[in-house]
Parts: sequence; structure tokens; C-alpha cells
Amino acid sequence: MFRYFQNALLIAALLLAMLCLPVFAQTGQKETALDAKVKAFLDKMKYQWEDLNVPEADGQLLFDLVLKNNFKKALELGTSTGHSGIWIAWALSKTGGKLVTVEIDEGRHKQALANFKEAGLSDFVEAKLADAHQLVEEIKGPFDFVFIDADKEWYTNYAKALIPKLEPGGCIAAHNVSERRGGYGGYGGGTGAYYEYIKSLPGFETSMAAARSSLAVSYKKK
Repeated sequence: MFRYFQNALLIAALLLAMLCLPVFAQTGQKETALDAKVKAFLDKMKYQWEDLNVPEADGQLLFDLVLKNNFKKALELGTSTGHSGIWIAWALSKTGGKLVTVEIDEGRHKQALANFKEAGLSDFVEAKLADAHQLVEEIKGPFDFVFIDADKEWYTNYAKALIPKLEPGGCIAAHNVSERRGGYGGYGGGTGAYYEYIKSLPGFETSMAAARSSLAVSYKKK
């Protein structure tokens, strides 16, 4: 009985590990030298991400979104020091795409550049030091994937500026979103309004993909 219990625990652990693997590992793709370099960097930085970065689970989710949908033209608002950008760019390295990521703080921008380089992903990232309020109005597009993780009160404005530049079948993912005003960590005033807005659009299908950090994922209908 004890041995049976041990085997059951082992099988459960293996299944859990498989669920936590990035998509490419689950689909039989061979690990490349770049994969090994990115994984080594992420392992090194595992407990060091601070300064407004996403948790690892959300990074893996962003990776999966890009890879599963074969997105190639990605835009990120709110680079911070690059954790989410590394996951997105890693997936784009497999789809043949590139990430444009925007950060307003010079110190975080410089650290992100260094992190992208050390992870081996600089060729897949165009990191801009800019005010996203202005950039979203000027940037040409089109994009098939947008990740919003900047100032929460501006989420709806970002969406309104970028929706016309999002390709049919494309996706907008937004971080720290509340399903109601006044919710999630005090962000609800802005992100709650954003959620109401994006849910009201007949041309989009929206759901909450991650409960812990409230990642809202919206697909533009084809």
C-alpha cells in the first residue's frame, strides 16, 4: 500500500510538472541553445524580479498565448525591467516575430535592455524609452498581440487607441484587471472600467485567464 501511495504521488508530481512546462516543451519541440540560455537566465532571476514585474506563472501564460496563437507582432506597454518581455520575446523567437516594448522610466528601461541581452533575446525585442500615452497614438501597427501592464487608470484609453491597430484574431491581454470598479488591489477604478469597456465590445471575446493576478484576455473576432 505504501509503495502504491508513493507511485501515485510520483505520477501526480510528474503531471503537475508537465502542466507547468512552457508549451514548446509539451509539443515535442527540441530545446535549442537559445532555450537553454533563456531558461538559465530565468532560473538565475527566479526570486529577484521586483519593480512592477509579473509573477512567473503569468510570464508562462503570456508565453503560451503567443506560441499557441502563432502571434508575430507584439506590443507591450510597461516593460519594467523585462520579466514579461522576456517570456513574450522567447515565444516570438519561435514564431518568427518581434516585440516592441515601452517603458517610461529610464532606470527600468536600461535594466531591461541588460536583461534582454543576458537572456539572449535582444534580436527579438525593440525596447523604447517613451511615454505610452503618446506612443499608442503615433505607433503604426498592426499588431496581433498586445500586453498592457502600465498605469492602471489609462487602460481604457490604451485599448481605444490600439484596437484599430489590432489584427482580426489578435489578442489584448491586460494585467491586474478587476472585474468591478474598486476591486483588485485598489486598481479597480481604472481596470474595472477597462474590463466593463472591453466586455461591452461585440467584436471581442473576453475572459479572465488568471485569477491570482487578474489577467484579462480579449480576442478580436475574425
